Amino acid sequence: MGINLADIVTSEPRTLEDFSGKVLAIDAFNTLYQFLAIIRQPDGTPLMDHEGRVTSHLSGIIYRASNFVAAGIKPAFVFDGEPPRLKARTIVARGEIKRRAEREWREAVEIGDLATARTKAMQTSRLTGEMVDQSKRLLDLLGIPWIQAPAEGEAQASAMARIGVAYAAASQDFDSLLFGSPRLVKNLAITGRRKLPRKEVYVDVQPEEISLEATLANLGITREQLVDMGLLIGTDFNEGVKGIGPKKALALIKKHGSLEPALEELHVDIESKDEVREIFLKPNVLPTVELRFRDPDADGVRHMLCDEHDFSPDRINAALEKFGSARAEQKQRSLDSW
Repeated sequence: MGINLADIVTSEPRTLEDFSGKVLAIDAFNTLYQFLAIIRQPDGTPLMDHEGRVTSHLSGIIYRASNFVAAGIKPAFVFDGEPPRLKARTIVARGEIKRRAEREWREAVEIGDLATARTKAMQTSRLTGEMVDQSKRLLDLLGIPWIQAPAEGEAQASAMARIGVAYAAASQDFDSLLFGSPRLVKNLAITGRRKLPRKEVYVDVQPEEISLEATLANLGITREQLVDMGLLIGTDFNEGVKGIGPKKALALIKKHGSLEPALEELHVDIESKDEVREIFLKPNVLPTVELRFRDPDADGVRHMLCDEHDFSPDRINAALEKFGSARAEQKQRSLDSW
């Protein structure tokens, strides 16, 4: 889930075309989970092929990636590696949430409550090792680079943005700001018309860009103090202090300057606080990354998606045409500039 800073962070609305010509380092696990949650049947069942294998993640990659490329975006997907040991508690908690949601999903389906069924089903998404391998294979066939991070994918994406390999990290979580990405792009994978949970209300979801420098200036704090705020609120690596949200955490850190005196005022402590700080401020990442964008292997994509997983040939061809058109436009722009 990551840390939620929505109440105190200001974002700027964007369109996909605003990122034309830019490399976006996409948090792959975060994005694939969004595909698995959103791309479902009305009763919440994920898309599947004739063998009952889930294909929602593949559907999200081919159709969203084609839209990215058509807009001139250069996407690079960053996959999680070994999670830090302090993330174990979060992983266990997420597993229990999924198990409870699965029970409630089945109960809602049995009584015909499709609205509740779909909402609960979105909370049951599981990203398996096989799905990750399939995603990497499809990205290879599409000519889109992917990076295997040694630890947190979001930390690696942020590091790529920090050294200029990418323009921004793309994720739904605010953690990229704590990891030091100069820019965070949200809603990249879910742009479009979306239904609000448990409501018959639809909204237009558009990309948003958040600047780390502007955020720190607006809040009047440093990045180190932002990380200390994160520890007070709670992260994927620590529980935080009960009753402390973004606004209270900001007030405490601005009053005391750092975490320790704030904890003294609250008469509490945070276990492994220095280790959590290290995760954000000195993350385990690859120091250098080389990205290679290639033309797609159209026949390979068709074989994988249409022959192996029952995708519509017409729809896949339409998606592949976007890759071809985007490549032609790039070559034309290069000739014009020359």
